Amino acid sequence: MMPMNPKQMKKMMKQMGIEMDEVEAEEVIIVTKGEEWVFKNPSVVRITAKGVETFQISGSYEVRERIVISDEDVELVAEQAGVSREEARKALEEAKGDIAEALMKLTEE
Repeated sequence: MMPMNPKQMKKMMKQMGIEMDEVEAEEVIIVTKGEEWVFKNPSVVRITAKGVETFQISGSYEVRERIVISDEDVELVAEQAGVSREEARKALEEAKGDIAEALMKLTEE
């Protein structure tokens, strides 16, 4: 198979109803149940074919643990420790959602 220059490739794809364009993204975050995949300065290409859009992301990324803290947990910690909701939320974030650890931190001080 002979190599094809980019212009020929683009023309051929257009004839087949496929369009490609680059998305100028600064950051892409993929959120799963327990993690966040964070792509900084990624290369993102949008491909449209037969009315369906597909995105291709490439670049370096980091995986971060995702901690979900409910309002009920914040309220409970705030009441038990006698602190504001903001302080309770911060303590829960530092304790990675562990209510007992957050309460211990707040009552030690």
